[in-house]
Amino acid sequence: MIKFENVTKVYNNNVLALSNVNVEIDNGEFVFLVGPSGAGKSTFIKILLKEIDPSNGKITVNNISLTSLKRKEIPYYRRKIGVVFQDFRLIPSLNVYENVAFAMRVTGASSREIRKKVPTVLALVGLSKKYRAFPHELSGGEQQRVSLARAIVNNPALLIADEPTGNLDPDTALEIMDILQDINRAGTTILMATHAKDIVDAMKKRVIAIEKGTIARDEQRGRYGYED
Repeated sequence: MIKFENVTKVYNNNVLALSNVNVEIDNGEFVFLVGPSGAGKSTFIKILLKEIDPSNGKITVNNISLTSLKRKEIPYYRRKIGVVFQDFRLIPSLNVYENVAFAMRVTGASSREIRKKVPTVLALVGLSKKYRAFPHELSGGEQQRVSLARAIVNNPALLIADEPTGNLDPDTALEIMDILQDINRAGTTILMATHAKDIVDAMKKRVIAIEKGTIARDEQRGRYGYED
């Protein structure tokens, strides 16, 4: 699913963000990406989303070589990846149904497909009764559920979650993690960047720890901390 081969990223100000990173993530895995602020997690994700290019190395995602991907092909590549952010990034002028439907419209889905799929996905995240509500009428947890629904409505093979519980209280965060686990069990590969030590330690998934731009740990059933 994801393969980084000798990936290095040096920004224009000579800051080394990633240094000779080699990582493979298989189809269907649930992987936590952890590390202190400034360690390189955001750079790792931006490279995956083709927002920036590496200085050296090769990246393959779902059998697509990002290093040889043409600019005009990038939007089509991104449509195959679901992304969930800490700050939700919903469109405030659209209601819940419309926010999720928008993600399908940009891929050229028909109105019939949208009418069939959106209610199903909203039911999955527990928002069937809130489909007419606007973002400002929702709690933070509900907004993140909409964000999740939007991210998975096009059946992505890969879901990238960037601090999805960062703005949520502990109980709501656990509810979001339950939904992510359901999505993963259905076959979607999940890469989640997080600082939530309690969640990482409780879930016992694979943990990739980045520190100063390098892979400090890569453990199955890992923990957040750096202790052995």
